[in-house]
Amino acid sequence: MSSSFDRPEIPATGIMADLDEEDRRLLGDYGEFLPVHPDQLLIREGGEQDSLYFVISGLLHVHTDTKDKRTFVARVGAGETLGEVNLFDPAAASASVTAKEFSQVWKANRADLEEFAKGYPAAAARLMAGLLSEMSKRLRRMNEKLATREAEAAFQSFWS
Repeated sequence: MSSSFDRPEIPATGIMADLDEEDRRLLGDYGEFLPVHPDQLLIREGGEQDSLYFVISGLLHVHTDTKDKRTFVARVGAGETLGEVNLFDPAAASASVTAKEFSQVWKANRADLEEFAKGYPAAAARLMAGLLSEMSKRLRRMNEKLATREAEAAFQSFWS
């Protein structure tokens, strides 16, 4: 983990686990390192969102807001990512992301990642494999949650 922004580093965790140190150093040149302060909004629900965010340190909360209520969606910490889907299917952000503590984040848009892939195709393939693995895990977790909710609803319906 990087302790300062003088020489930021992408750690070998999460989707970056299969990249070697040199690949991670080079990848860092294709995006930007951002400090995110407590209560700072990183992504605004409904806003343009075309970037991948990799959390180096800190804690962020994903939430949705309606006129009357804020709904907590997820905690995102070191080694986790945000924005993966919009790399492949650009759209407005489906939720907001707010820092709960000081965080270090690496951000890259699709053009940044395409340039990295042109220069370092083997490393980019490992990065994409990590990204797809993470997205698959999230899809499985969502399927499990949906199945649990449906089972709970059926149980409640049975006893009503």
